[in-house]
Amino acid sequence: MEQLKHECGVAMIRLMKPLKHYQQKYGTWMYGLNKLYLLMEKQHNRGQEAAGLACVKLQAAPGEEYMFRERGLGAGAITEIFGTVHSYFKDLTPEQMRDAEYAEKCLPFAGELYMGHLRYSTTGKSGISYVHPFLRRNNWRAKNLALCGNFNLTNVDEIFASITAGGQHPRKYADTYIMLEQVGHRLDREVERLYTECKGEGLEGMDITHAIEDRIDLTNVLKTSSPTWDGGYVICGLTGSGESFAVRDPWGIRPAFWYMDDDIFVLTSERPVIQTALNIPADSINELQPGQAIMISKSGKMRLAQINEPKVKKACSFERIYFSRGSDVDIYRERKKLGENLVGPILKAIDNDVIHTVFSFIPNTAEVAFYGMLEGFDNYLNQLKVKRIEALGHKPSHAELEEILSQRIRSEKVAIKDIKLRTFIAEGNTRNDLAAHVYDITYGSLVPYADNLVIIDDSIVRGTTLKQSIISILDRLHPKKIVIVSSSPQVRYPDYYGIDMASMEQFIAFKAAIALLEERGMQEVIINAYSKSKAQLGLPKEEMVNYVKEIYAPFTDEEISAKMVELLTPAGTQAKVEIVYQTLEGLHEACPDHTGDWYFSGDYPTPGGVKLVNQAFINYIEENFLNE
Repeated sequence: MEQLKHECGVAMIRLMKPLKHYQQKYGTWMYGLNKLYLLMEKQHNRGQEAAGLACVKLQAAPGEEYMFRERGLGAGAITEIFGTVHSYFKDLTPEQMRDAEYAEKCLPFAGELYMGHLRYSTTGKSGISYVHPFLRRNNWRAKNLALCGNFNLTNVDEIFASITAGGQHPRKYADTYIMLEQVGHRLDREVERLYTECKGEGLEGMDITHAIEDRIDLTNVLKTSSPTWDGGYVICGLTGSGESFAVRDPWGIRPAFWYMDDDIFVLTSERPVIQTALNIPADSINELQPGQAIMISKSGKMRLAQINEPKVKKACSFERIYFSRGSDVDIYRERKKLGENLVGPILKAIDNDVIHTVFSFIPNTAEVAFYGMLEGFDNYLNQLKVKRIEALGHKPSHAELEEILSQRIRSEKVAIKDIKLRTFIAEGNTRNDLAAHVYDITYGSLVPYADNLVIIDDSIVRGTTLKQSIISILDRLHPKKIVIVSSSPQVRYPDYYGIDMASMEQFIAFKAAIALLEERGMQEVIINAYSKSKAQLGLPKEEMVNYVKEIYAPFTDEEISAKMVELLTPAGTQAKVEIVYQTLEGLHEACPDHTGDWYFSGDYPTPGGVKLVNQAFINYIEENFLNE
């Protein structure tokens, strides 16, 4: 319902054989380039603000370019960058296009190493200079570095202070540039170490270059550059000499999956895209583990290394609820379970009256949870039918059986995501009226004034779409009651590991808790939480505590939901409105392997997350209370 900008997407490819092999086997030397395009398009959901790709040739002679990059802005960036790449080939003869050795020697982007990135900004910074991959150039091939990632660091200030204290001078104060400089600096040191070693062995000229490229160990580079990174990340890189790597955060917050056979190595942010692009089963694909790196040498040898000690795994549950594509076999099952787990609280909200209730969903990401909810209600109704038949006490007649068995769970497509209305008009009321029509309804889909309407969504974060559009448009169907269902728990806290929600005032749950404290004369809870938060500003982040939890502590989930209804129901709404949320227990039951729930629970996996929520709360109180 409310589109969240979120985690980016990455894709890496390493071809294991010369380009002529792919020309012979698959009919094109562009096999790797075509697969990269497919992997990126299949992850388009992960980034619609920008895209970029990089390529490295293994066989370039001195004086020839061996590292290429293309970047673009906007929702059509994938098409744009691949169109630009293909424009280099448009004047070639058919014979040249079939000549893999010619391509390898003469054509840009005809290489063995590829890396792609899809960007959603979580920092508000935009423009082509912020689009991945980032390049760090050098005359030594092994010192050239292309870097991209799906990440957000929480301690950029500390890292910036550390590397500038060491004499480095980053070009920009942004986490990607700082990571590039850190990894690049350690890569420089590794190459210089090997240079000294090779010199000591009496090697000269290009023999030194080849020896360095054969011996370079990216484990050293990653172990000395990544330990200070606090946050969720999957960082991918290529070097000019043909090394490739990907490293995952020690908490396993951000996802990465890989596959390798005799022809190709592939790594992506989501598993089913590899299945689709290469037509392989899910159990052939591996997950990169927390704190682990996967590296492929110039010669094509793959190795796994534990770069940072793994912490308690806190894989992001929002990946499962909303961000990742639902075509993954496990995610599909988990989303259905999230819907099924809500049967009990929904029954309570409709007073067990399933006969006079229509079930629907907010398109499009809640659809799988909707199917799970329907299955749960089908099972519930079947149990009711069995009880009714047993209660007859005699052999039922055909008519009695028909009457009982004809009962159905009523599901309709009630809400329709309409065209993207562009609100050119800035004036308040007129603009709000236009925003109210982002969704349309199916007229006649329920019996006016008699039916309840249960409508499921995957998350309710800000509540703005509910207030401006959804509730009002659903009320036109004249349901007796509207039950808005969230397949995820109440989003109460900011995320600092990749999702674009960083300030307290964005959360309708937080606004509801503050409103309850004020109306019940409990302002001292707010002031005490603020004072405790302020008092720990001078502490190391590792010693900080999330005192924002105290804002929610006096209330049940149901009390906060009821207050949300008050805040979000537009004036003039005739139907009674209720909001039902998933519980934390229901979430963990449905997604047992993805226990990262800090945006729901406030339990941040890293010290940096606690530090930033502390600052966000202080900022909110000082802007909204202490200035009044």
